[in-house]
Amino acid sequence: MRLATSEHVIREQGLAAALERWLRPAVGFAHPRDVLKDPDLATDEKRAVLSSWASDASAVQDQPTMRWLLGTPEPVPFREVREALERLDRIERFDA
Repeated sequence: MRLATSEHVIREQGLAAALERWLRPAVGFAHPRDVLKDPDLATDEKRAVLSSWASDASAVQDQPTMRWLLGTPEPVPFREVREALERLDRIERFDA
């Protein structure tokens, strides 16, 4: 999976930033809506990042309604991750 390591990203942000983004795909995203806006990610890649964010593995201890994906600056409500996934579903249905 490419996860925003395109030549454009390497040229604009440098190889180190592109590799960091590849190793930790949420790097550079502060919120699930940022994933939806990323022009370098394909729909399936956006779904993979958002699904990782929604995963129980990203749940904040003692705060089950919050998710903190490795590489993001702070936790976000699970509801907002779920809403981003639903929006992606609507986009896919519209494009089909």
